[in-house]
Amino acid sequence: MNIRLFLIAVTLIVITPVVCSADNVHYKKEDSIKVVKLLREARQLPEDTNLMIHFGRKLIGIPYVAYTLEVNDRERLVVNLRQLDCTTFVENVLCLSLCVQNKIYDFQGFCNMLRSIRYKEGSAPSYTNRLHYFTSWIEDNSMMGYCKEIQSPTPPFTAVQTLNIDFMTAHTASYRMLKGNNKAIGIIRETEKELTGKRYRYIPKTSVGNNEMMRKAVKDGDILALTTNIKGLDVQHIGIAVWHADGLHLLNASSIRKMVVEEPQTLYRYLSGRKTMTGVRVIRPL
Repeated sequence: MNIRLFLIAVTLIVITPVVCSADNVHYKKEDSIKVVKLLREARQLPEDTNLMIHFGRKLIGIPYVAYTLEVNDRERLVVNLRQLDCTTFVENVLCLSLCVQNKIYDFQGFCNMLRSIRYKEGSAPSYTNRLHYFTSWIEDNSMMGYCKEIQSPTPPFTAVQTLNIDFMTAHTASYRMLKGNNKAIGIIRETEKELTGKRYRYIPKTSVGNNEMMRKAVKDGDILALTTNIKGLDVQHIGIAVWHADGLHLLNASSIRKMVVEEPQTLYRYLSGRKTMTGVRVIRPL
């Protein structure tokens, strides 16, 4: 998805395979133990706890590792809370939050929820059903009732992103599951065609300030999708919104800091230093 797509085309990382398998799920025992521990501890939280920030902060310090979903010849649901990229970080945080909201505290329930977040319409895991592009992820999870994209008021949502998506099919040699797989390439190409031409309002990075207007538009725990001018992509990076006294910050799995962090600099400063990032789309968990 998005930044993962960009990184896959640039480099390769060898990942130690997960060692357990149950009901088409690959994980390590420590993953299942951690999931259950986090969920059961959350039963004691006050009702007004912001679960997205709570669980996001619980994962701070976990190493950033790309391609943790690319470990099987046949697609399976991967549960890995030992290594995260920006997308799997947000997916796991949202999954934990939804589990608590729905009073789900067991590992199998967590896996079912994660599958419904990661794959189109909660379908059985397959490479082509995985929501690779984050716009697809937003649309599908909105349809499932897990979140909604915020595109008003104007301002601060003054910019419009018109999608022109083809990154995966333009770099098929960089994807192990696409190499020589014309059927899969064709399915991904159809997804790209469906996304191309769609328009979304976003907050340009010059407007990401510390003011009443922004604080009303972006809430603690919102998912922030950082838009990009990289050819063929919609979103370059994602994280979770956290307001500090000095402004909006990003809780994220950082490829630069090599771990999950709550960025010490404001999101305005973060975006100002990155030429390929153009602004912020806002997705609100429900």
